[in-house]
Amino acid sequence: AGNIDPLDIYQYIANGGYRGLANALTELSPSDTLDHVNASGLRGRGGAAFPTATKWRFLAGSDAPVKYILCNCEEGDPGAFNDKAILESDPQTLIEGITLCGYATGSHNGYIFIRHGHDGPIERTQEAIRQAEELGLLGDDILGSGFSFHLEVALTGDSYVAGEESALMEAIEGKRAMPRFRPPFPAQVGLFGKPTNINNVKTLAYVPEIVARGGEWFAGIGHDKSTGTAILCLTGSLKYTGMVEVPLGINLKDVLYNVAGGVPDGKSLKLVQSGGPLGGVLGADNVDVLLDFDVLRAAGAILGSGGLIVADEDACAVDLTRALIAFCQYES
Repeated sequence: AGNIDPLDIYQYIANGGYRGLANALTELSPSDTLDHVNASGLRGRGGAAFPTATKWRFLAGSDAPVKYILCNCEEGDPGAFNDKAILESDPQTLIEGITLCGYATGSHNGYIFIRHGHDGPIERTQEAIRQAEELGLLGDDILGSGFSFHLEVALTGDSYVAGEESALMEAIEGKRAMPRFRPPFPAQVGLFGKPTNINNVKTLAYVPEIVARGGEWFAGIGHDKSTGTAILCLTGSLKYTGMVEVPLGINLKDVLYNVAGGVPDGKSLKLVQSGGPLGGVLGADNVDVLLDFDVLRAAGAILGSGGLIVADEDACAVDLTRALIAFCQYES
């Protein structure tokens, strides 16, 4: 973010962009590409932290002639804005990642699902798609490889529940965004009844560098089964709020006090609400914990989409709970 003009694809290419896609299409088979993602240990950054390669294999194993790749940027969590920020600052990273997912799974069509009214991410993503098509990096016969992939932006109304993967598919089909019963799962019966894979913006944005550098490079960052980095949105009672990228395995207390500068005005930390309105709450005496998907879950919280809302001693936990419950009620 901030290093390149997001509306100039040549700046992205000059900084190593599309190296991963070119490498995959010229030197790797689809299964080799999937093996890199598997070796990286990448897990979904949308909340569930499901192994990405496993999810892709469900779709790659289908021999259906039409399959879809969906990218979820509904991002309705209060306190989360990292998906939108990626699309605003570096949209080509996502486009390259989705195209690599399509190549690895034998899919030729994709949708980027963005909440209606988020004009910055919408306009920049649409322009990035246009530029990628113009240079032959998207569309028919990409880089003369014989592989084709078509991508478009789909919009949803303001509905938190539309971020649930099956409700997301209902919305793209023009229906009310209501979750579907499962099974069947999306990899069997998804968008328009076709096999479908759904990933978060952050998950797919890691893929180009994983393929370009190799899965072992990514696996060398992080902690245990939580490899790579976390992109966190820091809001609330902190000296420095905003978006940061830190290696997984870092201590949450270090993030709050060393990266974000701690609680301002000499006040004490009361609680941290993590992972969106359906996430968990950690009291001040529980923040000495590693940023690791499994460690956080055991502590009663989740990393979720990466939003961390910090409250100081003046906040009322009952009022916060009421606000979160009301949000979930009205958005359902």
